[in-house]
Amino acid sequence: MSDFILLSLDFLASLFIFVIGTGALVVIYLYIADIKQHKQAIRHNYPVIGRFRYILEKQGAFFRQYFMAMDREEMPFNRAERSWVYKAAKNVDRTIPFGSTLSLDPSGTIMFMNCAFPTLEEDSVAPGPITIGEGCRFPYTAGSIFNISGMSYGAISKPAVQALSHGAHLCGCWLNTGEGGLSPYHLEGKADLVFQIGTAKYGVNDEQGRLSKEKLYKIAAHPEVKMFEIKISQGAKPGKGGILPGRKVTADIATIRGIPEGQDSISPNGHKELSSVADLLDMIELIRELTGKPVGFKAVFGSMEWFDELLAEIDLRGEQSAPDFITIDSADGGTGAAPQSLMDYVGLPLKESLPLVVKHLERHQLKGRIKVIASGKLITPSKVAWALALGADFIVSARGFMFALGCIQALQCNKDTCPTGITTHNKRLQQGLNVKDKTLRVANYNKHIHYGLGLIAHSCGVSNAREIDKKHIRIVSENGLSIALDKLYENYR
Repeated sequence: MSDFILLSLDFLASLFIFVIGTGALVVIYLYIADIKQHKQAIRHNYPVIGRFRYILEKQGAFFRQYFMAMDREEMPFNRAERSWVYKAAKNVDRTIPFGSTLSLDPSGTIMFMNCAFPTLEEDSVAPGPITIGEGCRFPYTAGSIFNISGMSYGAISKPAVQALSHGAHLCGCWLNTGEGGLSPYHLEGKADLVFQIGTAKYGVNDEQGRLSKEKLYKIAAHPEVKMFEIKISQGAKPGKGGILPGRKVTADIATIRGIPEGQDSISPNGHKELSSVADLLDMIELIRELTGKPVGFKAVFGSMEWFDELLAEIDLRGEQSAPDFITIDSADGGTGAAPQSLMDYVGLPLKESLPLVVKHLERHQLKGRIKVIASGKLITPSKVAWALALGADFIVSARGFMFALGCIQALQCNKDTCPTGITTHNKRLQQGLNVKDKTLRVANYNKHIHYGLGLIAHSCGVSNAREIDKKHIRIVSENGLSIALDKLYENYR
């Protein structure tokens, strides 16, 4: 026994010397390599230790949320917002103690005006369903106010799509396919689907990259596909097409999209067929006539001149030529890869574009004909209620449902290294994303959004969330005092 102990100690001592020696050699190698290179001044001037600067810079965004940021400080979503979504998705207690951490002083803060005589539980009613595309052969009646925005198979993983599909079916909301085409995993859960037609027309494109009527007809034949959405632009990158890095283009995704495996999938920045509002209305009518289903478009609004022209063209052709819905994406949207110059500085945020679009539609008496869908950082009941008050008929969210799936805001969406398995095609990382468990979380999150909407509505003295109006909200202005939302927007043009 003593011999064994002596041999073990001798081995451990030798191993320790080996490790120390190897470590010393590595340090010497790194020192020489850093001294000789001239691409990075920090590494050259401070060999070896200068490397920690780049390591800390790379990991800083990830660890900041745990060690440095307060509950309401982070971007794009703060800890308080994420925490509410996590609790809702897990169906656990969402109450908080000892007062809110939300400051009511900053300009732009939303405050709902409670009624002295709130709506009693027995007087409350469920929000009524709304029919989109009443003049279509197959109109779509949607009961859920809150739905899942476009995330393509490719941008997110197979188990993520499966969980969203099954979860959407469970809670009765729709799921937008995103621009990557219709995959078997979208259909798997039997959820209502909105098929998005991006600028590359993945899944419905011919050899020239234009719209294929034959493929479009096949997509429409699926009973799960309820509507079609032409994507003109999205919040992350207005004026630029989708970007899917080659490392995320697997054989399965390549087959569905009709592109080479392992190569970057970069969509055009616009539709080849569209160069005017007349072209857009022609495409809407073509798709609607061929499929018999409601057709609309998604856009980030900036300049409103083209929208005025679109409404004028609809007036000339008749309201039957109008899109059945418009999805307004906020300039602060975005789940995937995008140039920072576009992500940060291009397009209008929803607080400006949504009331603008609604006013234009009302002026042309088209608000009832064209349903309005709002998108962009609307992940809590208060933000959803605010969008309803501004005139939205429906709200969609991508990142809210990503949090429901378990997203930790690691900011790795474009690198195929997502630690939660949501935006990666690495099989090892996907193993932690259990479809059955995440299905329930998706449904729970949607349920608690609607429950929270009801709480706000009843506090304001109305029977359901669709009755929330501008008169029920005040916004803090620059002087620290609030102004009624209807007053704020009364002269907004």
